[in-house]
Amino acid sequence: MHKLVVLYPPPVDPDHFRDYYVNNHLPLIASWPGLLAWRYSFDVAALEGEAPYFAIFEGDFADAAAMAAARATEHGQRVAADAANYATGGAVVLHYPVRDTID
Repeated sequence: MHKLVVLYPPPVDPDHFRDYYVNNHLPLIASWPGLLAWRYSFDVAALEGEAPYFAIFEGDFADAAAMAAARATEHGQRVAADAANYATGGAVVLHYPVRDTID
């Protein structure tokens, strides 16, 4: 499995972010070809101190090639471009292979 993680720093308008994300962005995510599972949260907390992020998204793909193919589709490009409509604080996008057991 390959995971895509998006970390969102605090936006200028948190209420707009939440509303737009839930009502517009997540419906795009839900129909993204190749995405096996996804989850998100606005309740990001640090174990100590203040969390540097407002929200998080996690998406699961079969492998890195499946993720790259999904991101390259017209739909994937719409998903990426849509971030400008709500993520006024920017976004940190990470991806990595997931290991299910300790080697």
